[in-house]
Amino acid sequence: MSTPSYNLARFDFVSVRLAVACARTGNLTQAARECHLVLPAASRRLRDLERALGGPLFDRHSRGLTPTALGRAFMKRGMAILQELDNLMAELHDARQGIARHLHVCSSTAAIIQFLPPLLADYASLRPEVQVELEEQVSEQVVASVREGRADVGVFVRGPETDGLEVCEFRQDELVLILPKGHRLGGRGPLPFAMTLDEPWITLNAGAALLQAQQQAAMAAGRALKLRMQVRSFDAVGHMVAAGLGLAIVPKGVALPLVRAKALQWRALSDAWATRQVQLCVRTDADLAVKELRDFLRSSSQNAKTRQARLK
Repeated sequence: MSTPSYNLARFDFVSVRLAVACARTGNLTQAARECHLVLPAASRRLRDLERALGGPLFDRHSRGLTPTALGRAFMKRGMAILQELDNLMAELHDARQGIARHLHVCSSTAAIIQFLPPLLADYASLRPEVQVELEEQVSEQVVASVREGRADVGVFVRGPETDGLEVCEFRQDELVLILPKGHRLGGRGPLPFAMTLDEPWITLNAGAALLQAQQQAAMAAGRALKLRMQVRSFDAVGHMVAAGLGLAIVPKGVALPLVRAKALQWRALSDAWATRQVQLCVRTDADLAVKELRDFLRSSSQNAKTRQARLK
């Protein structure tokens, strides 16, 4: 199937930005103002763009503009084009300021909260000419972002399929139970997860490695996980537990600040899956700058393990 040809002269960035603004505001006058165009010029640009595309991007009515099916498809890609243009301009500006490279790290929430901030600060001091951008995602999306080239380095909890990627160990974290003060399951010794399955649960949203581990453990015990609430952040998890709405499992490095801030209690889990491996991944064709950042994070984690061992 051949790809249709278009008159690319009609696809200037001003017209693309105007069309996206029309879709967002539903109003040509407001979109023209945002793009610093007079209304007749904006109307002419929009008509020329629709003519080049071979169909209307919008239905016109007394209340303004509504994207057609063609318009919705154009807006989705148009916004991506504009984002890439903005990224290009930002990188050109940074290049003029002496920043030679941008690297995109995609990471799970647990790794961001527990491990990455001091490491990235150290790397910024070591390589001021490299700007590292950090994006938070669940582990499955982290791996997908690296595989598809949308991220340079991924930091994730072991579990997603990593075929075709270079993977190395980064850190371990320990999952613990957090619960309200005075809860019947409170205590000091490690607790089997199976003993908690009569309780309602507060968890992260679908796709998080932590939720998947809990669901698999519940299934192995022949029980269902009683999901009461699913939220986006560990801080929100802590608020829900503090309100007495359910129990939660979080990494120990996350639990301790929550316990102090929200007057909770925590308890270790005796299950083997409560000790997790956090990993790093890059594409096999990653360049030297990407691998240098990966190796810096890996070597820093090894140094941290050595320091911890000396302290024991």
